Amino acid sequence: MTGSGGPDIEARMQLLEKRVQLLEDHNEIMRLMHSYGPAVDCGLADLVAGLWTHNGVYDVDTGRMDGRGQIEAMVRTDPHQGFLRQGCGHVMSPAHITVDGDAAVALCHTQLILRRSDGDGYQVSRVTANRWELTRTCDGWRVTTRTSRILDGQDEARRIFAGIAGPPS
Repeated sequence: MTGSGGPDIEARMQLLEKRVQLLEDHNEIMRLMHSYGPAVDCGLADLVAGLWTHNGVYDVDTGRMDGRGQIEAMVRTDPHQGFLRQGCGHVMSPAHITVDGDAAVALCHTQLILRRSDGDGYQVSRVTANRWELTRTCDGWRVTTRTSRILDGQDEARRIFAGIAGPPS
């Protein structure tokens, strides 16, 4: 080490910058993911679709949507509008996020909670395993592919979580 701190200080600053960038990436990814529920529960189709890249994919066990146009259209469908009229909440668990440069993967659970038809409280309609694949764009992080599978005892949903190993980055 030199008298002015020299290379040691430079190395520490570079490490600190990398750590701060990783924290910023995690925060931006969490904010993006957690904006999905409130946006879809308000019927804000353009905001929901804007979470994805232009050619992004939303692959749900009930169907696949390719591109922002199809994702936006899903929010406007009769089934989704019925959820809104009934009263619904898309609730997400904290995510296990792994960032690798300009790509990231996040794994989490989601629940669709619906107001009971008799108006007496709410019930969980479905619980799903989710894999979000994201990319850093000039507009920030965006979803390239979101895969959601209902946790119904089948292997397909459990395989989504099988990739979790070790501490999150």
